[in-house]
Amino acid sequence: MTLKMKLAGAASGLAIVVAATAAQADVLFWSTQAKPVEESQAMRDQVLSGHSEAVDYQPNDAGPWITRLQAELEAGTGTIAVLGGLHGDFSAMNPDDLVDLDDLGVMAASGTFNDLAKLGTDAMQYIPWMQASYIMAANKEALQYLPDGADINALSYDQLIEWTANVHEAVGEPKFGFPAGPKGLKHRFFQGYLYPSYTNGVVRTFASDDAVVAWEKMKELWAHTNPASTNFAFLQEQLLNGDAWIAFDHTSRLAAAFNERPDDFVAFPAPAGPTGRGFMPVLAGVAIPKTAPDMEAAKALVQYMLDPATQIATLKATNFFPVVDVELPSDLPPSVQAAGNAVAIMSASPDANPGLLPAGLGDKGGDFSRVYSDTFERIVLAGQDIRTVLDDQKKTLAAIMEESGAPCWAPDAPSEGACPVE
Repeated sequence: MTLKMKLAGAASGLAIVVAATAAQADVLFWSTQAKPVEESQAMRDQVLSGHSEAVDYQPNDAGPWITRLQAELEAGTGTIAVLGGLHGDFSAMNPDDLVDLDDLGVMAASGTFNDLAKLGTDAMQYIPWMQASYIMAANKEALQYLPDGADINALSYDQLIEWTANVHEAVGEPKFGFPAGPKGLKHRFFQGYLYPSYTNGVVRTFASDDAVVAWEKMKELWAHTNPASTNFAFLQEQLLNGDAWIAFDHTSRLAAAFNERPDDFVAFPAPAGPTGRGFMPVLAGVAIPKTAPDMEAAKALVQYMLDPATQIATLKATNFFPVVDVELPSDLPPSVQAAGNAVAIMSASPDANPGLLPAGLGDKGGDFSRVYSDTFERIVLAGQDIRTVLDDQKKTLAAIMEESGAPCWAPDAPSEGACPVE
């Protein structure tokens, strides 16, 4: 081998070592969120590029995400610095595998979110990072019919029912729009909004006396609902064509109404019942595994993710809303500005009572949601006796929970093993 070849080989080896060292020096952000190619690249280019240290953002499906994490935890050493995931991803973990983050001095504006992030411990096990949700929207023509003294940002269900009744009487037809069609998200309304607001539960309280009251209220609301709602799926369409003046739906399914006619509509939080303002946040957080290779670098990245400027950049990259108090810039689409404000008010409200996305159901998720949809169809559409229907559907729900083994999630009280239907 010539001296020239030896020098070239040495240089090549040095380059490999330098490259490997540089790669290891990047802070590895291991996430289940922002997985689509466009979103993950936007996270790298628009969000994480502003951090003081290089970040290797790697999104994965839940399976590979937890597999690598578990392998590092079992080995007692690892390369993952920061974890990004949904509340359900973290609630399935042992809190002992995560670093307590109380000392970081950052948290969400919502005390409810911060409590959830403790995972049943006395300290923050993850820091809320971003959120999405379902909200209410209304044509501004409907505002003149609000009940006396009602605050649109703090409505009760009784006030919502009175409001829809006022509109119904004034215009001669029901103008509340509800996503009750085959592809509508009605089951999420019952699981995340109605049940938490009236029963402070979703599974345990399914057939309770409080649940009977909740379904009575749903029947009252339905009396002022456009009957064609059984075909509605994206309420932005009905808001735009006037079939609905007041509506409930996911933020993404209301977006077109605000983007096409931003001056005609207003977004606002879901109403509250006797046990709080039930709402279903899709809540993501950031955490640090105990095997993080550089704890200070990991903590610096978590703090950076909660910076208001970073939160706005994350919103632009992912369409997930901030969890801290921020002033949204004027260059955002009207739908984002309207929905972001409503989501922020709702999640930070003192009576917030989140009904989290179902977790741990495996392939029984569809069957679980069908219980709530079937209950709606039997009670509200078919007019069957509420108590009879709940007692009947309770058996189906209990079987699903037992077969899946899924433990309770908020707002139901925690359970050892399958969440019981009491």
